[in-house]
Amino acid sequence: MDTIFAQATATGRAGVSVVRLSGRQAFDIANNFCKLPAVGRMGLRALLGCDGALIDHGLVLCFEQRASFTGERVVEFQVHGGLATVAKLLAELSMQDGCRLAEPGEFTRRALENGQLDLNQVEALSDLIDAETEAQRQQAIRVLDGSFGDAGEQWRGKLLRAAALLEASIDFSDEEIPDDLSVEVIKLVEETRGSIAAILERSTMALKIRTGFTVAIIGAPNVGKSTLLNAIVGRQAAITSNVAGTTRDVIECRVDLQGLAVSFFDTAGLRDSEDEIENLGISKAYEMASAADVRVFLIEEDGAALPIARREEDIVCLNKADERQSDVAAVSGKTGEGVSELLRQISDRLMVKTPQDVVAIRERQITGLRTAETFLERVLELARADPLPFELASQELYFALSELD
Repeated sequence: MDTIFAQATATGRAGVSVVRLSGRQAFDIANNFCKLPAVGRMGLRALLGCDGALIDHGLVLCFEQRASFTGERVVEFQVHGGLATVAKLLAELSMQDGCRLAEPGEFTRRALENGQLDLNQVEALSDLIDAETEAQRQQAIRVLDGSFGDAGEQWRGKLLRAAALLEASIDFSDEEIPDDLSVEVIKLVEETRGSIAAILERSTMALKIRTGFTVAIIGAPNVGKSTLLNAIVGRQAAITSNVAGTTRDVIECRVDLQGLAVSFFDTAGLRDSEDEIENLGISKAYEMASAADVRVFLIEEDGAALPIARREEDIVCLNKADERQSDVAAVSGKTGEGVSELLRQISDRLMVKTPQDVVAIRERQITGLRTAETFLERVLELARADPLPFELASQELYFALSELD
C-alpha cells in the first residue's frame, strides 16, 4: 500500500501548517528530509529537499503503528504556513518513491480500515469538523468517544446469548429443554429492543441538532414580524414598512442560539386577501407554521384569537412594546425591548428537546436501528408461541444482528 501525504491544516496563509505522512514507508521517506526524533518525541529539524537545499525549519513528530490516527506509521511536519513553503514540501514529498498525495478522506478511510475508528465514529468526526454550534460539537463528541459503539456491543452480546440459547435447543432437541429458556430469551430481547427504542426516540431530535431547529414568526399583516426578525438576527434581513402585506415570501435567517443552530422564518401576514401573489405567501406561511419546531405568535391585543391552533411549545407575544404604556410583557423589534426574554423562552423550549445521551445522528443509523427493532419484535412473537419455533426465532435474531453490525 502506498505511503500517502497531505496538508492536514486548512489551505492558506497561517503561522503554522501541518503536513502529514502516513504509511509503511513513512519513517524511511521522512529520513530523506531530516534525522527523525524518537517516536513520540517532537524535535526541531532543518528540512532539506532532494537537492540538499533548505525547505524550512520545523517541528517533526513520529507515531508508530497503532499509535497514530490512521493506525499506520505517521510523520507530521509542522512548518511555517506560507503558501510557497507548504507547496515546496508537498512537491518534494511527491518525488519520493512509493509516496503520493492522499485522496480526499483517505487518512480517515485508513483509520477505519485499520480499526482505529468504527463507521459511526468516522461520521461523527465529519460532524465534529462541520460543527457550527456547541450542541453540534457535544453531540459529535458523544459518538466520537465510542458511546454509540459501546451500546452496540452491549446489544450484540445480549442477542448472541439469546441466539446461543435457541441454537442449543435445536442441537439438543432430543433432550429435556429447561422450561425457563424462553423466559431468558424474551428478557434479553426485550432489554435490547427497549434500549434501541429509547435511542430512536431521542434520535429524531438529534437530527435536528445537526440540521437545525426552525422557529416561525406568525401573525397578522403589519404586526411587526419582519422588524422582530431583524432585531433577532441583528441586521436588515427583511424589508419593513407601514404597508400591510409587505412580506410575501418566507424569509429565513440562521443563528446560533445558546449553542443550537436555529433558523428563524419571517412569514407573510395571515389574512384573507384577493392578491394572488400574497395568497401564495400566505399559503407558504401556513406550511411553515405546521412544520416549525416552535411558533412565535405576534398579536395586537392580549387574549386575541390566534390564526392557528396553539401547540404546547408555542409562544404568544404582544407586539410593539415601545408603544405600550402598561406593564404587560411585550416585545419590540424596533427598540429590542423583550427580545432577549423571547430568545430565552425559545432556547428553553428547544433545550428540552435536545438529547444529552447516546443517539443515532445519521439516517443510515436510524434506518438500521428501526429495521433491527422490527426483527426483534418478530423474535418476541415467536418466543412467546407454544411450541417455540427455535429455528425461526434464531434466524430472526441473526437478521437483527446483521442490521446492528
